[in-house]
Amino acid sequence: MIFAELQYDKDYSEFHSELLSFIKANFANVESGLQGDSWIWIAKENKKVAIDTFSSMKHQVKSEQSDNLLVNEVISCLTKKYKLVVYQEPELEPHEDV
Repeated sequence: MIFAELQYDKDYSEFHSELLSFIKANFANVESGLQGDSWIWIAKENKKVAIDTFSSMKHQVKSEQSDNLLVNEVISCLTKKYKLVVYQEPELEPHEDV
């Protein structure tokens, strides 16, 4: 499910390292990659949040669980530095069933 989308003017591949540095400064357990798409995974207390470009040309904040409190923590952190469009209700990704 998609909870928010970052707003920026750069190509996502140029923005990846800046975003990754910010996330690593604020969260302890972070994995990432940039190959075709950009992805950053944040894990905490058996919860996981992804910030990736798999279904958009901009980074989106995603989680498989709708009740994942880490999503709110990540969005709150990101809004301190970046513009985001936060969805009232999470949107399904193309591969998710209704």
